[in-house]
Amino acid sequence: MGRDFKTWLSGFRNSISDYSYYVNFDKVYRNVDSIRIELNILNSLIGSDNIENDFEEIVKKYPETLKCIPVLLAVRATEIYAIDGDGEFTYNFREPNLNVEQYKEFMRKTGLFNLIANHLVNNLVDYATGVETGLDSNGRKNRGGHLMENLVETYIKKAGFTKNESYFKEMYIHEICDKWDIDLSAISNQGKMEKRFDYVIKTNKMIYGIETNFYTSGGSKLNETARSYKQISQEAETIDGFTFVWFTDGKGWNSAKNNLEETFDVMEHIYNINDLENNIISEVFK
Repeated sequence: MGRDFKTWLSGFRNSISDYSYYVNFDKVYRNVDSIRIELNILNSLIGSDNIENDFEEIVKKYPETLKCIPVLLAVRATEIYAIDGDGEFTYNFREPNLNVEQYKEFMRKTGLFNLIANHLVNNLVDYATGVETGLDSNGRKNRGGHLMENLVETYIKKAGFTKNESYFKEMYIHEICDKWDIDLSAISNQGKMEKRFDYVIKTNKMIYGIETNFYTSGGSKLNETARSYKQISQEAETIDGFTFVWFTDGKGWNSAKNNLEETFDVMEHIYNINDLENNIISEVFK
């Protein structure tokens, strides 16, 4: 008896955010620790009555303290461009390219001198930690893109497969062809398209190419993804010894459910998180 699409879709999740999704504090602490000494040197400027002169003395004696400045402005780059009526400048904070007077102007015009001298912060290490936390939160989109991938991998391992022995991460078609001497030209458009699978599982009988994704919101990309994976699954059916498997989930699919249903109707191996929890990997990958 075939699966019912509406029942399958109704089990899609709103989110799969894990605890590390929100902020990677290990990364935050590493970034701050890398400039902790320099930040502590600059701490001597807090509350200074003559901050411009004190800053100049510090920069002349410890020019490496300049590398902290972008972080205090929540900027990742080592070079910062600025323009106003006095001209335009590109400030290099890793390898100083301007005189100290120009760096003082930067500190003055960006408001950093005011921030430090007027006790608006009490400790630049603590301040930088807060800035790094905010910057890291911007990385949630990238982390979110890997959440489904990571979740699927946990179930692959749970099913008994071993990384780089029986399952492989991020393999291109040409790598699969070379490793197992299989012809995947039907998928690669005779070698013109370099497709990469999130995972590849190799058993004694079959090679499985796996794609994973999770969509919390809708958009045109979902329709394109459904059509593309439908085509890949149909192309894979013409290849002996190869099976295409798609793990997807997320309430975003409600906006593209018609296209997803078209793929569901013709694709044998399309699964969601409920299927993973119900041991589908052990059932399918043999």
